[in-house]
Amino acid sequence: MPTNGINRALKLQFGLINYENRYLTAEAFGFKVNASGTSMKKKQIWTLEQNEQDGQVVFLRSHLGRYLASDKDGKISCGAEKPDPDCRFLIVAQSDGRWALQSEPYLRYFGGSADYLTCFAQVVGEQELWAVHLALHPQASLLSVARKRYAHLSASDGEISVDSNIPWGVDSLVTLVYLDGKYSLKTCDSRFLSNDGKLVKENTNNTSFTLELKSGKLAFKDCDGKYLTPIGPTGTLRSGRCSKPGKDELFDLEESHPQVVFQAANRRFVSVKQGVSVSANQDVETDMETFQMEIDKESKKAMFRTNGGSYWTLVTHGEIQSTATEVEINTMFDIEWRGQRVALKARNGKYVYTKKNGQLSAVSDAVGDDELFLMKLINRPMLILHGENGFVCHHKNSNTLDANRSVYDIFSLIFNDGAYNVKSVNGKFWYVSSSGLVCSDGEKPEDFFLEFLEHGRVAIKGSNGKYLRGDQGGTLMGVGTSVDASSLWEF
Repeated sequence: MPTNGINRALKLQFGLINYENRYLTAEAFGFKVNASGTSMKKKQIWTLEQNEQDGQVVFLRSHLGRYLASDKDGKISCGAEKPDPDCRFLIVAQSDGRWALQSEPYLRYFGGSADYLTCFAQVVGEQELWAVHLALHPQASLLSVARKRYAHLSASDGEISVDSNIPWGVDSLVTLVYLDGKYSLKTCDSRFLSNDGKLVKENTNNTSFTLELKSGKLAFKDCDGKYLTPIGPTGTLRSGRCSKPGKDELFDLEESHPQVVFQAANRRFVSVKQGVSVSANQDVETDMETFQMEIDKESKKAMFRTNGGSYWTLVTHGEIQSTATEVEINTMFDIEWRGQRVALKARNGKYVYTKKNGQLSAVSDAVGDDELFLMKLINRPMLILHGENGFVCHHKNSNTLDANRSVYDIFSLIFNDGAYNVKSVNGKFWYVSSSGLVCSDGEKPEDFFLEFLEHGRVAIKGSNGKYLRGDQGGTLMGVGTSVDASSLWEF
């Protein structure tokens, strides 16, 4: 079982904010760059690429796939399709977490405001400093590079421990909260990690860390200039003694796949407790009844991984076993979304059926009660939605929701017999109004249905049978009749 990085490490994408609180922006027209963006949308997102030969050198790629460059006179361009020598930059991290970007061939610093950007400063001043705002979805798994173990909430010890072989269950979900250029680590029970290793309710100076990058990995520096590191046998996450990050202080963020529990028509949970056969025969939910749902990017089919690292697979006579060690054609299932229940179709074209003894077998041609399963998402008690135009967030002056913001609100996701209720910070519920607006001030819960249709993306259907999508003005509406890019959400 590979313990080092079982899921994909997230690509480091971010916005760069200058001294005037404006984002570095790549315009499509003439491949021009400016520092005029007021929030982080597509044009403000940059991808960091590192030089294979020289780990110190970085390239900054725009959303158009072109590279930032500076010539010997400090003139800035962003039209290069491949990184050439003028595209080579060095990151000079400052004590407050901001970056200075230095042209590697000419040793000058990049900065300025609005349309007046140059790379000609010989020393770093306020105009040459950029704050880093990560653009990835803020919920992820945290992997210690040195220990090759994952962070998880250890509620009994009141700490985050870095000793999991795999990021399993809701406890392994970490939410990065961005505020004023600093990041906080929030656990699934809504507490913040303090630099002394304790978990606290309030976000303070001691729970705020500046993010540093070192050879593509992340380090978290606290208010005293020390770095988070796993300490002791359980890998208690807290600030250590180091004021420079070494391997022990480096982390990867990995994508957090949905993890689900299935309940069959016999009211029992699907499990691998009894060995290799996948059977609905347990009355309690443990790690053995929790499965990681991985959606294949090409075929959009689902694979189900056990906590031992194996996959469900179709074997002879239609039986479903957890014997596959890697993804192949028999490990792929089609999910049919049927309101509060799902049906699973195996590679043989048959539906998965629950036998009298609980054993799962793909032998049915049609869907009846024994082919239906209750599927519960267990590792997103806090819901953060990011769509094609930005994050979902409360509208400032009304009960509606925006779907185009660069900041996000955290909503509570409550499971209700195959459906979900969404609760706002104020304790009120989401509902779809008669005009199709998604409102956030409901007194009683209304059902929504989650459909995991693509890798890392979910479609959400309202009780009116319509999909949630952002409209032209950026308002969240429950009006979509089919699924397209506007109705798929990173979650």
